[in-house]
Amino acid sequence: MKPSSQAPGADAEPDALEDRLRRFATIWSRAVFPVTATSLTRPEFEQHLLPLARDLSRVLRERTFDAQGAQRIGRALVDAHCTDPDALSRTLGVVDSYLVLYCGDQEQTAEENRARCARLQHAVAAGFAAALRERTLAEQESIARSSLLARNDALEAMHATEVRFRAVFDGAAIGIGIADLDGNLLEVNDTLMQMFGGLEHHVRSRRVTEWVHPEDRPQVWELYGELVRGEREHYRIEKPFYRNDGTVLWTNLTVSLLRDAEGAPQYQLALLEDTTERRLLNLRLRYEATHDALTGLPNRTLFVERLEKALSAGEGARFGLCYLDLDGFKAINDSLGHATGDRLLVEVADRLQSCATAPGEMVARLGGDEFVALTTGPDTEREVDELAARILGSLASPVTIDGREFTVRGSIGIVEGPAGERTSAEVLRSADITMYRAKSAGGNRFELADPEADARAITRHGLTNALPAALERGEFFIEYQPLVHLGDGSVHGAEALVRWCHPQYGVLGPDRFIPLAERTGLIVPLGRWVLQEAVRQARYWSRRHTDGGPLRINVNLSPAQLQHPGLVADTVDVLERSGLEPGALCLEVTESALIGADEDLLKPLRQLAEMGVDIALDDFGTGYSNLANLRRLPVSVLKLDRSFTQGMQQHPADPVDLKIVEGIVSLAHSLELAVTVEGVETGAQAEQLRELGCDTAQGWYYARPGAPDRIHALVLADAI
Repeated sequence: MKPSSQAPGADAEPDALEDRLRRFATIWSRAVFPVTATSLTRPEFEQHLLPLARDLSRVLRERTFDAQGAQRIGRALVDAHCTDPDALSRTLGVVDSYLVLYCGDQEQTAEENRARCARLQHAVAAGFAAALRERTLAEQESIARSSLLARNDALEAMHATEVRFRAVFDGAAIGIGIADLDGNLLEVNDTLMQMFGGLEHHVRSRRVTEWVHPEDRPQVWELYGELVRGEREHYRIEKPFYRNDGTVLWTNLTVSLLRDAEGAPQYQLALLEDTTERRLLNLRLRYEATHDALTGLPNRTLFVERLEKALSAGEGARFGLCYLDLDGFKAINDSLGHATGDRLLVEVADRLQSCATAPGEMVARLGGDEFVALTTGPDTEREVDELAARILGSLASPVTIDGREFTVRGSIGIVEGPAGERTSAEVLRSADITMYRAKSAGGNRFELADPEADARAITRHGLTNALPAALERGEFFIEYQPLVHLGDGSVHGAEALVRWCHPQYGVLGPDRFIPLAERTGLIVPLGRWVLQEAVRQARYWSRRHTDGGPLRINVNLSPAQLQHPGLVADTVDVLERSGLEPGALCLEVTESALIGADEDLLKPLRQLAEMGVDIALDDFGTGYSNLANLRRLPVSVLKLDRSFTQGMQQHPADPVDLKIVEGIVSLAHSLELAVTVEGVETGAQAEQLRELGCDTAQGWYYARPGAPDRIHALVLADAI
């Protein structure tokens, strides 16, 4: 190598080695510092180890191994107070793992470096052991010299201990008392005397066993007996005491057993922490957590606790529950504000509380304007009815707020029965369902729970929740009932009737789920799906039966669909996509939906009628509509309700029914309206309707609702 390239390398080598030595010292200090008894900080300790690291590197790299130099390193560790055996172990571990890595001689082989490192470790360990032995001998000599002074030191320590004990005993913030095993108080501190009222003679003159209280837990004195007999060392418990003035002192009491030198029980030590204020605060917080902030009545949490206790009272126990909801309270809140509503609720709560004063009775507010009253005992069948009557009676008189009188009404659901048969959640659910049954019956009354009515309500709730998913999963299907010409008996068309194939309840008719769909708003997408499927099926029939014109398809239209802004656009889209002529579609609207309808409501029907879609007035005769209104409605078909034709199933037919139907048919024809009759079940009935001039009919006499193929078969039969 050229001289010009050696100079920089020669300068860099020592700098690199010094840097590696510093990193090695850092690793060494981090390993040994935790087990070193030194006042140095870890960085200071690292600086102390750096010269030793240089010595380790020198011994490792020198041609002739310096055993004494390595031993001096071990002695230096002891001088640095690294006397813990673990310090040597960690040092040897660091040397074994990192010394060759950071400070090894590159001119020697790895085996030579490892061998020299092993010798170095042995020498360091030997130096450490020798220094530690010398230090130990020196300490033993120091101990021997000190033993002469130990006796005096012990006496002084005992005196100091007594002084410290007295300072702790007298100045402690908790009460401390010492008694013998018979319960005689031997010593008490000032804090304990102050806790009991400050009269020392009143405290010292009593034995421990005299401090009983009616609210003591049953195991308090059992634990005390075990302690004085030496069967336990201590116990901790919450215990009340009577103060000198008769008030109650609540404490956290810890009692420990003190034994003599032979281990025999000798004294008992009691530590008392005054928890009276904390207990009062906890009781207050508990009250606030279990009582309604507005009315002061028990809230849902506390009521459920009491109800569960009543339901688990055991054999022979009964309960009665009244679930009250105020009628029309929302209107008061909305019109007069929540402040007035809150004052009304407070007045109602006061009246209800005055109704439930007998043993085993309580009233609670569940939230909003919902209250519950509970009665327990052997005769709740009678008592719960009387309680409900008292509640309604208490609400009968008007409530006056700011000079205004408010009439308060309520609906009550009653659940009564033996304990142990139902859970609290089941009882409250049944009471809630029953309350809504009372409300739907007009309110200001009470109803008794009915398991069958509960089951129906629960089923309705389940069906309501399952409706959206059912439409997505394709659980709905359509059955078709033929519409027959009364003149020649041919199939004129069919009415599409939706069914639900429920995975749990089987096939459900529209009466089971259409009202639920209307309440939830699902009737719009469901109705659109029915329209699409029915129109698609009608188009399929029209392709297969070209003789006699297309079969007409009747689809029911709910009031919610009638008010939906997309009705006309959806209908047009369905017809255009299928290719069905508008004249082959008839939309049926119930008469009740059009009673008093304004022009805005009738506008979409007029648009559809102008396109050629027939509009049928379904269930005609049940809505008490003015017959003169028929002239302004965009309808082309009257569907006469079956109630008008049931009398024709008898022979001879009811003459009154004949006259009514005859008049309706005459009126309809004079208005150029066709008449369809529902519920035809006998041939005589069909003949009477034909003679009266009805145009089409449907009913079980012709066919029950069924699959679309049945309509195809009936049309083929007509053709033959």
